[in-house]
Amino acid sequence: MNQRQENLFQQLAHYRSELLHLLEHVSEEKANIIPAGFHHHIRWNMGHIYLDQYLWIEALTKEKDAELDVFKKWFGFGTSPIHFDDETPTFEELKTYLAQQPSHLKERYGHRLAEKFPPIDMGMQTIEQVLLRTIFHEGMHLQAILTIHRCLNEATDRA
Repeated sequence: MNQRQENLFQQLAHYRSELLHLLEHVSEEKANIIPAGFHHHIRWNMGHIYLDQYLWIEALTKEKDAELDVFKKWFGFGTSPIHFDDETPTFEELKTYLAQQPSHLKERYGHRLAEKFPPIDMGMQTIEQVLLRTIFHEGMHLQAILTIHRCLNEATDRA
């Protein structure tokens, strides 16, 4: 793995640690509240961030991961917390999945970052390009989590 690719995994780990740091200040109760004007809660956003990286890699490589199928019904595009059931990972379980994901991605795909596949959306044809895109996506959902958290705290302060 070259230095640029090492830097990519350092960035994945760094941005994920920022998310996990924020989640330390969120209670499980608040993680499951959908504020007025929102479609999702913090817990859904957590699962969606986790799933998104794997979905894009799957879309690129065409390598199916059966474990993801159940995550798709809860956290995939177009889903909402109304799709949750007793099997949906808890807030704490999702924090664990998110914490482990960067090292899992490095272990599983680090040696394949430059491997070329037929291009998908936005012309992406390597796992490295997909991971760069998912960093952007994670940032969008981190902002959503921050906004939801702020709304919940403001509502608590007013009460």
